[in-house]
Amino acid sequence: MPSLPKPTLRRPLRRRGNESVPVAEELGAARVEIIEANGSDRGLKWINFSDWRSVERDWLKDHFEFHQLDYEDLNSRNQRPKVDEYDNYLFIVLQFPRYDKELRRLSAVELDVFVGNDYVITIPKAPMPAVDYLFERCESRPQVRDELFSKGAGYLLYRIVDDCVDAGFPMLRKIGNKLEKLENDVFEGRSNEVVRDIFTAKQEVINFRSVVRPMRPALADLERTTKRYMAADLDIYFDDINDASERVWDMLENFKEAVEALEETNESVLSHQLNTILRVLTAISLVLLPLTLIASIFGMNVRVPGQGQIEAFWVVVGVMTVLLVGIITLFRRRGIL
Repeated sequence: MPSLPKPTLRRPLRRRGNESVPVAEELGAARVEIIEANGSDRGLKWINFSDWRSVERDWLKDHFEFHQLDYEDLNSRNQRPKVDEYDNYLFIVLQFPRYDKELRRLSAVELDVFVGNDYVITIPKAPMPAVDYLFERCESRPQVRDELFSKGAGYLLYRIVDDCVDAGFPMLRKIGNKLEKLENDVFEGRSNEVVRDIFTAKQEVINFRSVVRPMRPALADLERTTKRYMAADLDIYFDDINDASERVWDMLENFKEAVEALEETNESVLSHQLNTILRVLTAISLVLLPLTLIASIFGMNVRVPGQGQIEAFWVVVGVMTVLLVGIITLFRRRGIL
């Protein structure tokens, strides 16, 4: 396995009293942010990449000797969630759901993490508000930084992953609220208007499930492999992440069943409306059919009884009126009209 030196920074950390504050590389160089607290028992560092370009890849290779396969995975765009365990570090690939405002759909954002005894390296492949917010809290609030860093790399990893998992619950609540609104719209008679919205909600549930499903075994592996970086009394924390992941999956299962039932109900309502329209059109055709037959007989270009007499005309009109009223009355009694 590769030997893993401690990171050698190109620029020293700026000091504020007895604390270390984050350092970001200058523009034009690697966009790397580093947080380190002097009071940490382990000298723990959190290294976060705010971007991932060739210059950031070169910076990481210059400062760490990770396995070549890990660097290949970092450059790949089609990674599945996994945990690779080495003698002196972990390489973790995770994916979390994110709503893409440009595409207006849910997609997956990848978070790559290296974990060692005295460092945690996070490499988001796209902006992740949960990671950015936790990093900013550690930057601006020394007590939060000391709390996270003093418990070791495993606990810091737990907080990062836990915040990313919890970030999915607001999206789930929005999907749930959307399904409730669609249900009300269907039963209020707006079935034609919500067909597209039902399809959009169904697609969101499918996309969410496609992100969460491969994450479940990866989070289970994470609970097992991170024990060497956690104190004995902190092992339960990653079990909490698995519980949250299972709650997410259970909610998605419920949403899947709800949206399928909603789609079937809406199709039934639309089918009932179509059947009602066809029934009315059929009844109108049956009403007009005998009248059309009588008019056609007496409109033929041959001699018919009463031809040329005005009384015969009124007799035909009377017969047609009686027949019309009789058919309509019969249909009404049978509930056709």
